Amino acid sequence: MLDTNKNEALTSKKPQSSELTPGPGFRIRRNIKRPEKELIDKFRKFETPDISDMMNRLYTMDSGLKNLINDDAIIGPACTVKVFPGDNLMVHKALDIAKPGDILVVDAGGSSMNGIIGDLISNKSKHRGIVALVIDGLIRDVPGIKECKLPVFARGITPIGPLHRGPGEINFPISCGGIVINPGDIICGDENGITVVKQEFAEEILERLIKRAESLSSYIANVKKGIFSNEWVDKMLDDAKCEVYEN
Repeated sequence: MLDTNKNEALTSKKPQSSELTPGPGFRIRRNIKRPEKELIDKFRKFETPDISDMMNRLYTMDSGLKNLINDDAIIGPACTVKVFPGDNLMVHKALDIAKPGDILVVDAGGSSMNGIIGDLISNKSKHRGIVALVIDGLIRDVPGIKECKLPVFARGITPIGPLHRGPGEINFPISCGGIVINPGDIICGDENGITVVKQEFAEEILERLIKRAESLSSYIANVKKGIFSNEWVDKMLDDAKCEVYEN
């Protein structure tokens, strides 16, 4: 004969599949390698289009992420955060992990439901020395964020707030704006968008930018004066055997 009470006790328990487990998906790395501040500062004089060009137009986040708070340019090493869409428990914890000068980069899966951060996290971030937030998702409390003047790049705005349950990760590789970001990668953002300079080739990209700056400056100055030629366009068309019709 079946034990009815025992069966009821088993079926009334929460499914084990709903439990959070330690390890991948629920972990924190406290210490990461960051580029030298001197190296990061040298990128400040370059706009994101120039940086993107030197990386062959790769390593640029998609245009859906915009600075929704002000026109400030941002630059700094990434403190990466991965959250379950609509949850921000690990964003709160990242405030204890990030170092002054860091940019919190949050992979929220591009969710269009809950806002991941608002004015409280923005103000707390500013007091911790975090220079900007990049959220692959939504934000809320925009008037309060504008008051604290912290640059925040995100996909949009909603009044719906986040949950605080987890899971999530801090300082492990994430995807934000279609780009894989590792902790310590240099995040460069302005009104054009966001580029990501990987630590392993940051010095090489900086050297290219510096070498190109002088010739590019001269070229732009001439274009503004109306001094330019399209001979290179004709050559490319000729090489491609483009057919031209007069009528």
